Amino acid sequence: MKLIFTLLFFSKLLFAHNVTLEILGSGGPEIDGRASTSYLLWVDNKAKLIVDMGSGAMLRFEQENAQLETLEAVVLTHLHIDHSVDLPAFIKAGYFSKRRESLDIIAPFGNEAFPSIKEFLHGLFGVHGVYRYMSDVLSPNSDSFEIIPIAINAPTLITRKYPSFTLQLINTHHGIVPALALAILVDGKKIVISGDSNDKAKHLERLAKDADLFIAHHAVPQQSNKFAKDLHMSPSIIANIAQKSHVKKVVLTHRMRRTLGKEEESLGVIREVYKGVVVFGEDRMKVKLK
Repeated sequence: MKLIFTLLFFSKLLFAHNVTLEILGSGGPEIDGRASTSYLLWVDNKAKLIVDMGSGAMLRFEQENAQLETLEAVVLTHLHIDHSVDLPAFIKAGYFSKRRESLDIIAPFGNEAFPSIKEFLHGLFGVHGVYRYMSDVLSPNSDSFEIIPIAINAPTLITRKYPSFTLQLINTHHGIVPALALAILVDGKKIVISGDSNDKAKHLERLAKDADLFIAHHAVPQQSNKFAKDLHMSPSIIANIAQKSHVKKVVLTHRMRRTLGKEEESLGVIREVYKGVVVFGEDRMKVKLK
């Protein structure tokens, strides 16, 4: 029996994956020297998943020598410009890559204020779209690779499985903007990305349960106006989620000018509730999950 347990232990070590989440962009929509929001999941030193594609995301992707060919999916937490504007640049780059497999583009449902992901992609690449010369990317007969829109309308968790990871996705409150939060499950580890939300529906508390890493968008300080707090989490909300969910590590990102320079103030608020590890995110910061 001891031999069996020993073999299982070493087998787990032998086949354990090297998992890293990189913050490609730690900023928001301002011109402040930071790339806008974007994250990259590395598994065994290969780029597997991009979450959000704000301005500067493609440059950061290139700086890391990441390859389009190894990506398994893209998630856009919502369709604000600072989370999606670099998508056309990535798709154009596909013509100069060896990728031929289709690529899922996952995003929230649409409403009267925002398009669905299908409408968004057709607005960019459709036969009457802005980049209509690239309309073949919406077809299996693309000269490069087909992009497949997947809209998420999920008040409860839904799961999508890919070869290297599993996604759990749920809609969140971000004012009038349809938005998503997600958990990435890989090699027994759990990474949660809040997206932009004030967690009005308490979905993040459930999603982040026992997370190894909680990427929390820190776009507003504790003292903010009503409009800002309808869109984003205050530091106290981030702290309560992390504490109630038993999160191991929090990385604060999507940092904006209204929070920059107030790090000690925000950290003080968080420390009143949550005693775990808290880090302020920077462009190209890599967080390895052990």
